[in-house]
Formats: sequence, structure tokens, C-alpha cells
Amino acid sequence: MVETPTADSPAEPDISHVNPAAEKTWFGHPRQLARMFSTEMWERFGFYGMRALLTLYLTQHFMFGDRQATGIYGGFTALVYLTPLVGGYLADQFLGSKRAVKFGAIVMSLGYLILCFGGPTAKPHAVIEGQRYEVSIERAGDREVRYVVDGARKLEIKGNDDGSVDLLENGASARKIAKGGFDSDADRSPFYVMVMLIGLSMVSTGNGFFKPNISTMVGELYAVGDRRRDAGFTIFYMGINIGSLFSQLICPWLAVVFDWWAGFGLAAIGMMISWALIQFNGNTLAGYGEPPARPEVERQQWFIYGGALLIVPVFYFLYVNLMNSVEPVPGSGIVGYVASLPLMGKFLFGTFLLSVPGIMIWSFVAGSRAEFQMMLAAMTLIVFNVVFWTLFEQAGSSLTLFADRNTDLTIFGSYGITAGQTQFFNAAFIVLLAPFMSMMWTGLARRGVEPSIPVKFGIALIGVALGFLLLVWGARFADANFQVGIWWLAGLYFIHSFAELCISPVGLSMITKLSIARVVGLMMGVWFLSISVAQYFAGMIAQIASVETVGGQVTNLKVSLNAYLDMFTLIAEWAIGLGVLLLLLSWPLKKWMHGVT
Repeated sequence: MVETPTADSPAEPDISHVNPAAEKTWFGHPRQLARMFSTEMWERFGFYGMRALLTLYLTQHFMFGDRQATGIYGGFTALVYLTPLVGGYLADQFLGSKRAVKFGAIVMSLGYLILCFGGPTAKPHAVIEGQRYEVSIERAGDREVRYVVDGARKLEIKGNDDGSVDLLENGASARKIAKGGFDSDADRSPFYVMVMLIGLSMVSTGNGFFKPNISTMVGELYAVGDRRRDAGFTIFYMGINIGSLFSQLICPWLAVVFDWWAGFGLAAIGMMISWALIQFNGNTLAGYGEPPARPEVERQQWFIYGGALLIVPVFYFLYVNLMNSVEPVPGSGIVGYVASLPLMGKFLFGTFLLSVPGIMIWSFVAGSRAEFQMMLAAMTLIVFNVVFWTLFEQAGSSLTLFADRNTDLTIFGSYGITAGQTQFFNAAFIVLLAPFMSMMWTGLARRGVEPSIPVKFGIALIGVALGFLLLVWGARFADANFQVGIWWLAGLYFIHSFAELCISPVGLSMITKLSIARVVGLMMGVWFLSISVAQYFAGMIAQIASVETVGGQVTNLKVSLNAYLDMFTLIAEWAIGLGVLLLLLSWPLKKWMHGVT
């Protein structure tokens, strides 16, 4: 029996006027899903291709230290997921989802093109006990060696376990610098740093229009109560990862073979293909994602486009403020920590802390008792969603640096990949697992034993913790160079991919089902806001494992390995505890969801 909106909610009129048996389908789903699938695939091709490069670009081209690089990365990804809160609202009220998606695609593509212009590689230097020295980088076999240039002498830099640094000449220590006496940085062009930050600002802005609204359009394809919805979102999510799979292989390869500009340029091409799929859709999307039927909308849209571009310099200012932030004074406590947050951190947390209770108050006043409880369940899951993505999004920062420094990137003994390419493991496993899990959820639902959404979220939290613990255990077998076999890292991504499929496509579907209908776009924005908070947290956690670098490379691989393992162990323990807590809360949450599965 096919349920209609009327059958699912008697208060709603049956306006579908469609015989589901006569509907044209694509693998059993509305045929428009194919275009949404392709549009998102190419958009993610661009985004994840750029993301695979970003942390390495910051540490190897601009030669920022770990703290600055992971901070910029966390701030960028935070803004990428913060802007959908506004983009979803503007689409709901003025633009419609379809126009918002097209505008976002254009702005993001321009942002990727701007990133192609990175200028010359930064020149590293070191300050030793107050005196500045040039640093040269030379290859010795299959590795790069950093030297301090002291007149006619070149002294190899070697970090020690206790934080001190030895300068070696012919393998013997010529000078020993106590901990804290060696500082490294680089001379980089302020102009090209500005260009890079403008590019990131445009990507952040464009994504705010694209990301929430393409998902909202997918939700529009399914009537209320259509049990294909979760499976449809899982298929849609597979499209995301097909795009990211290829880009995370090709973009880092192009960056190595040609230069960074080639990788970013391919990302821009992928983004433009995504725009073309929506712009030239052959009328297949007529009636989906349309703007509100008000005469003033056509005039208002141009003010929105112009206002969005004016946000770019605001984001640029936030990036500059983030780069210049300082660590809190030791012993200053929570007050000192909050005071030391850059403006982006204060703004981000402030937005989240106001949005969540604000929407709940509105739901209590404007909605029915059942609607309020459903929104309360959604908000509870959104909070736990922050924890999951905080851990999962180490992929683009600390795990990429771990791959670069403490992973043997050789496959099958002869073929090597780059650190950026290791991110393709996640996408590959998603593509392999998504059809299986889609069938699994459908089969379990048919038998009436499908886990509830809160249980899936709890499984995801425990799963992401187990992935980190697997890598920690595998580090016991690290080689003499303190490098872990690549298959341990691949194992982490396999477990994380399973966990991701328990929460991300299910979460997107959950928002469209639990939200009060007239604010579903806004709620989709809040969902991505929770990911934004997580991204910022992820950047801060990655900073915990920051180690001394010279010209983008660590000076002691044993120290960096221990720093990463300590961090991975700590966050895994927290994730398991919170995952168990959510499993215990699953019964009352399921009751508040009023039959939504």
C-alpha cells in the first residue's frame, strides 16, 4: 500500500494528484533524483578536491605552522557550514531552492579559480635565540631535509624528544638549542595570502546558498510518509562520494605533477558542471525549488545577490582575525579561553547558542504539542551531531598531516600515493557501502526492526571512536621511521565511512521529516550550523596535536606520532561515552518523534 500525504497526516489535503504506480522512476525513485544526484556529485567533486589540498597547501606552499594551518582549515570549514543557515532562509522566503543552488555554484566556482593564483612558495627561516637564519630545503633520497644556513655552513635540523633541537654537521651535533629557543616561520607574500583568503571567502559564501537547498529539493521529491525517503537520501549521499572519490585522487595528483593551480582549477571546472546541470535541466525540475509566488520576489533577488557578495570582505576580515589570534594565557580558565577566541569563534558559538533555543521557543509558541516534541527531538540529535562531526572532520586536518608525516604511503610495496589522496579512502568506502546499507535499512524496515534514528546516531558515535582506536592500536607496529602502514589508516576510514552512513544521510532525511513544514529550509540550515560548530571544534582539537615544523615538516617524527596518538585516544574515549549516553536516551527521543522513522 502506498501512503499519501493525506494518509500520513489527515490534517493535510491530498494535493499530489499523482498515481504513484504511474510515476516515472529512476531505480525505484523519482526520476528527478538522478539530476540531483549528478548536480551534487559534481559540486562535491569540486569541494572535496579543494579540501584534499587545503591543509597541505597551507603548510607546504604558504608554510604556515600547524596551529595556524589547522585553525584556518577549521575556520574555513566552519563558515562553509555556517552560511547555509542564512542561505536556507533566503531560499525559503525569496529565491527558491533552485535559484539559490545556481547562484551558489557560480560563486563557489569563482572562489576555486581565485585559489589558482597562489604566487611563489614561501621561504622558510628560523629564529634561534633571537637571531634569524635562512633555512634551505634539499632532497636526500626520498625525503626532504631542512638546513639552517649559518654563513658558509649548512646545519641539518633535528628535533629531539624533549623539545630541544640539534643542528647537525656531518651527522654530529654542532649546536644544541634548548626547548623554546628555536622558532620557525616563513616569508610569504601578503598579497597572495590575501588572494587565498578571498578565494576561501567566496567558497564559504557560495556554499551557503548551494548546500542546504540542494538537499531541500531532494526532500521535495517525496510525499509525506513515503518510505523511500531514507533510501533516496542514501543514494543521493552516494553521489556526493562518487564525486569526492575521483577528485581526491586527481586534484592532489595534478598539484604534484603540475602545481597547486592545476588541482584548484579542476575543482572549479567540476563546480561549473554542477551549475550547468541545474541551469540546463530540460524542464525536468519544473515545480521543484521554485520561489514564493509574490510579485516583489523578482526585484528582491538582485538585492540578495549583491548583499551576498558584500559578505565576502566580511569573511576575509574574519580569516585575518583568526590568523592573528593568540593562545589563551595558561591558567586563565574558561573566561580567559572565551576572551581569547577570535571573532569567528565568538560569532559561531553565539549564533549556535541563540539559534537552537530561539527556534525551540518559536516551536513551542507557534506549533502544536506534537510538533514541538518533534522539533525537540531534532534539536537533541543536532547537538549530538556536533560531537560526531568534530571527530570525523579530523580527516582534512590532523589525519591528513598524520598521513603526510607518520604514514608509510606505499601500497603493495611499490606504488605510492600522496597524503592528500588518502582522503579518497572515505569516499571509496561510502560508494561501496551505500548501496548495501540502503538495502539493509529498507529490508530491516520491511521487517519492522530497523533501528530508530537516535540508535543510528549512537552507533555512529561509537563507530567513529572505534576507527581512531584501530589506528592507535596499529601504531604499535610502526616502523623504525615512526610511520604506520597505510592499511591501518584505510581501516580507520572504513569504520568511519560506516559510521558516516549511519548519521549523515539519515540526518538530512530526519530534518525534512521532523521539522515544521514552513521552516524546513531554516532547519536544514541549523543542521549544517551544527556541522559548522563541529568544524570549528575540529580545528581546535587538531591544534592539540600541533608539533614544531620547519618549512612545513616536523623535526621529530616520534614526537609527532605520540602527539597524534594521545589526541586520537582521548577523543575516542569521549565519543564512546557520549554514544552510550545517546543509546540510553533513544527511547524518550523515539517517543517524541511520533512515529517518524
